[in-house]
Amino acid sequence: MELDFSSQAHYLVALLPEIVLSGWGIVILLMGAGNRHSMNERSAADLGWLALSGILAAAFVNGWLYGVTEVGDHAMVAVDGLALFSNWIILAAAALGILISMSYVERQNLQAGEFYGLLIYSTVGLMVMTAAQDLIVIFLGLEIMSIAVYALTAINRHDRRSAEAGVKYFILGAFSTGFFLYGIALVYGATGSTHVREIAESVWSGGAHDELLLFGIALMAVGFSFKVSAIPFHMWTPDVYEGAPTPVTAFMSAAVKAGAVLAFLRVFSVAFEGAYESWWVILWWLSAITMVGANLIALVQVSIKRMLAYSGIAHAGYLIAAIVSANDTAAAGLLFYLLVYTLMNVGAFGVVILVSGQTEARLKIEDYSGFGWKQPILGLTLTVFLLSLAGFPGTGGFMGKIFLLQGTIEADLVYLSVILVLTTVASYWYYLRVAWFMWMREIPETQTDIEVVVPIPMRLALVASVALVLYLGVFPGVAIDLAQTSVDGLIDGSRSFLGVTPSLVSP
Repeated sequence: MELDFSSQAHYLVALLPEIVLSGWGIVILLMGAGNRHSMNERSAADLGWLALSGILAAAFVNGWLYGVTEVGDHAMVAVDGLALFSNWIILAAAALGILISMSYVERQNLQAGEFYGLLIYSTVGLMVMTAAQDLIVIFLGLEIMSIAVYALTAINRHDRRSAEAGVKYFILGAFSTGFFLYGIALVYGATGSTHVREIAESVWSGGAHDELLLFGIALMAVGFSFKVSAIPFHMWTPDVYEGAPTPVTAFMSAAVKAGAVLAFLRVFSVAFEGAYESWWVILWWLSAITMVGANLIALVQVSIKRMLAYSGIAHAGYLIAAIVSANDTAAAGLLFYLLVYTLMNVGAFGVVILVSGQTEARLKIEDYSGFGWKQPILGLTLTVFLLSLAGFPGTGGFMGKIFLLQGTIEADLVYLSVILVLTTVASYWYYLRVAWFMWMREIPETQTDIEVVVPIPMRLALVASVALVLYLGVFPGVAIDLAQTSVDGLIDGSRSFLGVTPSLVSP
């Protein structure tokens, strides 16, 4: 079925997964409000399963959209391979986030309707961001996501750390949004449009005002860098990750990062492709500093949540390297890597939820002493996730880094490729340090025994994540082929339909 999505009537089809999720979110909020004074564990679990069914319904609609062919490329919302693959990643992160949070919501006595409703609406915002082809629509998706995640971060009213994390995230998030919005204004002033394709046409044809465009690109890069937690715009990440409820931290580390990186990719690979010589050096240094700095800081962390926070910052550096590479190989590798990163990171945080207990008291790496022998299945599960995060052969994380490395080498970014490899090797120390505590250290006599009960939803999330991480490490072909198909024509798209050379060069 072919549809022209520049027609307003067809936007209902382009946004069908988001519409389904939005309706589901309203139902969950209403049910949560109706049961507010009589909420018990059963009703909270029912809302969790209802939220999960909404994610599955949106996934079904997203699969149906593969049968729709977009006519033209000037719609504000795209129905292309990148948007559909991005939806799979974000929906997977949301589904896993719901599964690992069900027991946590019950134990912490959180308002389930609010929690799952906010999680669904943050998912909607992320999906809008990744499908948008207009900077204003990207901004709207960014704000929908951000407001929901601010509230999720501070949702545990019984924990002062949660409130503190929410305030910090809100203040710095609003600050970064200002940079992003000002950048949009400057790009509009330079090109006369906020549509990514029209901006690309203006840049390639020489009609853009160079100085305004450069400032606009720089400010938008700052805004995106805040959202993906790139150094030096990472200040909020460790404190927010540590203070937020752990299921929210898991969701932020996977879904929010994925949405921001994918929007980053679309804007810089399409809208600013003609200005590549002006921005690639900036992103090169941003990627290199992020990889080196985050891995070095992670080496000395004693809290597992802060270690995973700096790990996530380092992974942002790897992903920015793919954007700098600006070729289809790197873009496909980025999609594959984000898929694997979602599985292994949310899975690792799932085990952290089980170990930390109801009060989230056991968050130090030392608390994992002897955990592998006391809980061998969970110990092996966490070890698989840690090895995959480190990029150990046989795991999905290893294949993801191989694909990213292929993209950087294809782009002749030799030094950046070397930095990627060396920082990956350095990361082995802090990932394997946790595994060493689990398997090589005895339980201290002063430490109380860790009693872990794994609820059914958590089991589903962990089993699915481990199975897919190992499968993608051995048989990555289907996923990488789909990722490659999803980005075909994304890079060099402007060059192909204009047939001109860039007019903007680096200063």
